[in-house]
Formats: sequence, C-alpha cells, structure tokens
Amino acid sequence: MANPLRGEVIKLYKNLLYLGREYPKGADYFRSRLKAAFLKHKDETDPEKIKQLIARGEFVIKELEALYFLRKYRAMKQRYYSDDKP
Repeated sequence: MANPLRGEVIKLYKNLLYLGREYPKGADYFRSRLKAAFLKHKDETDPEKIKQLIARGEFVIKELEALYFLRKYRAMKQRYYSDDKP
C-alpha cells in the first residue's frame, strides 16, 4: 500500500532540486547533500515524523528563497549605488 504522503515528499524533493540550481556552492554540491538528506530518512513510516520532515523541508525552501533574494538585492544595490561618498 502506498503512503499518502509520498506525493508531498516527491513534490518537496523536486522543489528543492529546482531551487538548488542556483546554490552558491554549486548545483552538484546541493544535489548530493539533498539526496543524502532524503536517503537518510527513506525508511521512515510514521506519518507524524514524515510531516515534521516535510515541514523542515518547507522551511529550507523559505531559507533558500530568502538567500537568493538577498543575493539579488545586493547585486542590484552594488550596480546602482556607489560606495564612494563625495
């Protein structure tokens, strides 16, 4: 019998994999760490524990989005505002 949370876990994995393409240390580094994290909990069967792990993954998504937003903000600020004060 298939786990009803399986679809959520796969969706989370795909979202993280997509976000990892622009990771500062490289996509390959992110992909290997992501795979290791998911394989670490592959035998988990408790639905409550799986929900906790999904929540942690969603938190990581929010953190990555914040990291990328901050990086873009810094690049724009650097482009349009000079540090030289006359």
